[in-house]
Order: sequence, then structure tokens, then C-alpha cells
Amino acid sequence: MSIADNYLRVSEELAAACVEVARDPDDVCLLAVSKTVGVDGVRDAIEAGAVDFGENRPDLLIEKAEEFPDRRWHFIGNIQSRRIEDIVRFSTLIHSLYQEKHAIKIDRCAGKMGKVQDVLIEVNVSGEQSKSGIAPDEAALLLERCETLCNIRVRGLMTMAPQGDLEVARRTFADLRKLAEHLRATLNGEDAKAFDQLSMGMSEDWKVAVAEGSTIVRIGRAVFSENFA
Repeated sequence: MSIADNYLRVSEELAAACVEVARDPDDVCLLAVSKTVGVDGVRDAIEAGAVDFGENRPDLLIEKAEEFPDRRWHFIGNIQSRRIEDIVRFSTLIHSLYQEKHAIKIDRCAGKMGKVQDVLIEVNVSGEQSKSGIAPDEAALLLERCETLCNIRVRGLMTMAPQGDLEVARRTFADLRKLAEHLRATLNGEDAKAFDQLSMGMSEDWKVAVAEGSTIVRIGRAVFSENFA
């Protein structure tokens, strides 16, 4: 199947999965993770209706965002301090904030550009050493620090589940949702209203994530790979 066919299929499956758990399909964003393809692959997905794309390397983010400036570009990779200016310049939403020093620099760069940068705090719910993210019990402090910065808006949380076991993934996603609910209760006014995003679920486990409240599913191989089953 073509990339366009894949995107349409996943879109239909996502809508059906939302209906199955009594959710509005419009409340869940299909983020096409385009890190493995070039601009032609992105163009194919756009022709099928893709609006939101995720990149994990600043150079590819720049290349594709400049080619398709009318799309929404998300940064989902590890943040390197020296590339924060590039990330902020082109990102609609940064999914992978978990260090205060990066929050401070994002805030400074965003201020120079006259924008408020939307971010998600990445939480390592599973505790796997191979995964990035802040520990769940440290998320409240980082959120509190971010709330003091004028040019950052924390929109919610992101996590990655362990691979290979959907029940473990489900528990991971449920724990992130519960953490988000707890943190939202500590916020007031517009800050609480803005804190409404959960980025969780990838090609193997996104249906479980939708059932547990995900608002952004990060789909790469199911859209851009010919061999994904």
C-alpha cells in the first residue's frame, strides 16, 4: 500500500477506535511521524489529509517545515541545548521536555521570537533506563518551574510504553492519565484549561492509548512503512 493509503487506513481505524470507547475522533490527533521519509513521503501523506507531523532531528524538522510551512510540526526527539533555537523556530509543539535548563532556554528563545512555545513534559512512567523523561514524582516540580516562565505553555504530558506487552502499555498509559489529572488539579484558570494533552501511543499500541485517554498518537511505521502489519 502507498503512504497515502496507509494514512487513510490508520485515520479510519483511529476514528473507529475512538467511537468504540465513546470518544469523539476529533479529540485525538493523528501525528504522522515522518522521521524515516523525505519530503516526497511527507507530500504523499499530505495528499491523504495529514496535517500534523513529528520529527526527532532538528535538521529534518527544518527541511520539512520549510518545505511545508502550512502543516503543524511537532518535535518528538531528544532536546539538545545547542539546537533549541532551531526547534523553537519550527515547532508547533515540543513533546520531549524533561529538564529545567532546557525549559529556561526554550523560554528565552521563544521570547526573542515573540511566541509562546507549547510543550509537553516527558515522563518516564515505566522507569526503563533506556527511555528519557522525568520520574513521575518529579513532574510536579518541573511543571511548577515552567509555570514561572512567560514564553512556555505546558499543554500536558508525554510518555513511551514498554514494547511487546499491551497490558503493560495500558497500565503505563493509565498511570500517565492519572498523573495528568493530578497535576491539572494543581493549576488554575487558563493554565488548567491549556493542560489538556496526552501524547501516548505509537504504531504498536495506539489503540490501547486511545482507550486510556490519549489525545495525540504518534504513528510512524504504520503510515510510512510498506512492511508494517
